[in-house]
Amino acid sequence: MDTELAQLEAQLEHLISHYERLKADNAALRGRVVQLEGENRRLSDKVRVAADRLEGLLDKLPEA
Repeated sequence: MDTELAQLEAQLEHLISHYERLKADNAALRGRVVQLEGENRRLSDKVRVAADRLEGLLDKLPEA
């Protein structure tokens, strides 16, 4: 019986450790998602500005 309890305790400790590691990984990934979403917005804005500038330049070209 003591052996079984010791095994269950070891398994429980392993599960708790695994849970804590996954919880920390999840928090880190959520932070990374927020960071990448912000970067994506900034890059989208840059592309939009570049497209607007290009469109303006194209409008200034004489038509052939």
